[in-house]
Amino acid sequence: MDNIRKELIDSSERVVIKIGSTVLASRQGINQMMIDSLAEEISGIKKEVVIVSSGAIAAGMGRLSLKDRPKEIRLKQAVAAVGQSRLMWAYEKSFETYGKKVAQVLLTREDLSDRRRYLYAKNTLETLIEFGVIPVINENDTVAVDEIRFGDNDTLAVMVTNLLQADLLLILSDVDGLCTSDPRSDSNAKLIDIITDITPQIERIAGESSTIEGTGGMFSKVQAAKKAAQMGVATAIINGTRPGSLRDFFESREVGTFFATGKDRLSLRKHWIAYTLKSKGTLTIDEGAKRAILKGGKSLLPSGITSIEGKFGVGDAVSCQDESRKKIVKGIVNYSSEDLNKIKGMKSSEIEKTLGYKYDDEVIHRDNMVIL
Repeated sequence: MDNIRKELIDSSERVVIKIGSTVLASRQGINQMMIDSLAEEISGIKKEVVIVSSGAIAAGMGRLSLKDRPKEIRLKQAVAAVGQSRLMWAYEKSFETYGKKVAQVLLTREDLSDRRRYLYAKNTLETLIEFGVIPVINENDTVAVDEIRFGDNDTLAVMVTNLLQADLLLILSDVDGLCTSDPRSDSNAKLIDIITDITPQIERIAGESSTIEGTGGMFSKVQAAKKAAQMGVATAIINGTRPGSLRDFFESREVGTFFATGKDRLSLRKHWIAYTLKSKGTLTIDEGAKRAILKGGKSLLPSGITSIEGKFGVGDAVSCQDESRKKIVKGIVNYSSEDLNKIKGMKSSEIEKTLGYKYDDEVIHRDNMVIL
């Protein structure tokens, strides 16, 4: 197992490091000493590094002397606006000591869902890396609302990993990694060193863990590792508050929990469809369509659709569920919800007669479909 860890770490050229708010900030604000320590260790990594950083709201709370995390969206956005500049100043100050330049990049889910904006973001980040600049990426909390939020920065880190085709995802938290049970309530809990398959049992252990405060939690981190594995990227969860943990990790010492890559890998496009695009609606499909998709590798035809929920247009992402409402696939539709309500249950040969035109025989082509 140690060989797997060493090989994957040594062969990686580009690394995404996600730093949680519990690592670098508290209710009192930014922990400058912690950022100084992280900057020293990150500057010593002989690889291309991209940082996904939480902490803007925590930094803003400290700056505004707020004791409780704001709940209203307008307050969160205002506090994030104050904290984001404070956070970047802290990074700028720390990395400058080691001759490194950093750049702030703020994203919303919409930036990565739209293909053109996705490519603009990718080109900007690639150019920064070419100049030797370390991008520090965070969600643009000052404008993000529920419809365009990533949900948490673990999810954002996976999307950035996919965007930049990174080789390794490193999640820094305030715990040593995933344990066999919650160490706060079980003295016999042991750290799991390496995981080669994220099973339902592993997900259950992560869901029961309450050792991490903040938006994500351990379950979110394990889900991020699962998504990364599906594109062939290894992930590690390590304790970022322990001095030297990054250095130890890149020297292949047994630090944290290491998630090896998955066997069945999604293409970058299908990973983008599965985890970056947000579903605008839901199609219910019959047993015949379900069987054709799951066992026959077929596309979805209008004849297999029994009902439609939501309002969406051509090129939007939708989820497909079976008649028991279990999610089966997600994909990009060739017809709007308005048109699908007219042609659902029909044969493909009847589309043009009903609508007066026909884009495709398929509602969702198998190349634009991901099995969930």
